[in-house]
Amino acid sequence: MKINKTFILIKAITILLALIPIYLCFSSSAISEADAEEPNNYLERETNKSTQILLATNYSLLFFTETNVYALERKDGKWKTVFGPLDAVAGKNGFAPPGEKREGDGKTPSGIFPLQLTFGYDDIIVTKMPYRQALADDLWIDDVNATDYNRWVKKMATRAVSYEKMKRSDNLYKYGIVIEYNTNPVIKGYGSAIFFHIWRGKDVTTEGCVAVSEDNIIRILEWLDPTARPLIIMGNEYKMENFLK
Repeated sequence: MKINKTFILIKAITILLALIPIYLCFSSSAISEADAEEPNNYLERETNKSTQILLATNYSLLFFTETNVYALERKDGKWKTVFGPLDAVAGKNGFAPPGEKREGDGKTPSGIFPLQLTFGYDDIIVTKMPYRQALADDLWIDDVNATDYNRWVKKMATRAVSYEKMKRSDNLYKYGIVIEYNTNPVIKGYGSAIFFHIWRGKDVTTEGCVAVSEDNIIRILEWLDPTARPLIIMGNEYKMENFLK
């Protein structure tokens, strides 16, 4: 069953404008005082620099909900769908309302976030993006009391008691993209290790990441280009529309 998505491109652009406060809070780019006073100018400038966007959102109809990912590209000043909708899964408890994501809540954060780093198990992969190989001693810290919370570190370099192994036995991180949520600055307790990675299956949700099939993430990795300053927009359609009010 597919839900009608006739207005997806219009929604994508309006969502960009809707999530100004979240983008300002969690973007990996530092902003000046002048930018903070004029967020519309700042967001327009930043999104004008981007020509690639991944849109991950839920669509609900009665008791049916599906998560989809779209790849959008701006050409000649207009956003167009390059491919999608792609079947996807998100957090087991859905998308957190803007600004309300917390560690361990099983929700995917809503907002606009840069995509800057890809990772995986092979020494090299087919992508133009910066890439880091995940090794057996690589960890991503989710211990809210650790000084290196929400950071990728080596096992011998941390005292954290809770973490994600970046090279998993289940291959979920065989290919992945770091979603730059709560990475600069890092706010303890606001959520960690938010990735775009391979799913366990079409009907198996995540602990807060967005996941797609292996074939589809390979397709996305081949498409992404750092010169396009790619972004990801994530959130529940209903809550995003309410945020526009």
